Amino acid sequence: MAVKLFNLRHVPEDEADDIRSLLEERGFDFYETPRGNWGISAPIIWLNDPDDLPLAKKLIDQYQEERGERMRAEYERMKANGELPTILDKLAENPLEFILMIIVICVVAYISISPFINIGG
Repeated sequence: MAVKLFNLRHVPEDEADDIRSLLEERGFDFYETPRGNWGISAPIIWLNDPDDLPLAKKLIDQYQEERGERMRAEYERMKANGELPTILDKLAENPLEFILMIIVICVVAYISISPFINIGG
């Protein structure tokens, strides 16, 4: 019977590809359930042989530790070189999304506090 190995929900695509490659290189027999059309289904990597689970988990844990170190080093390098994106960079990247989010925040705030404010009378 197949056993759940790795949940792919909220996992970056490059990390998921790396894990698939790692499993293929090591010869693990696995399959993957997709996200589904509306993202409701659970995207998971399953192992067909439950006996492989401890070794596969160990390999994934090692990979994630190494990836975490690489990502932290990359962040520190970008920070030292002043390459980290700022809020203004994000705004310039997608101004329409920013404006819509501000409008939504204002509408929610108005709806939340309007019953407690006596306007005009």
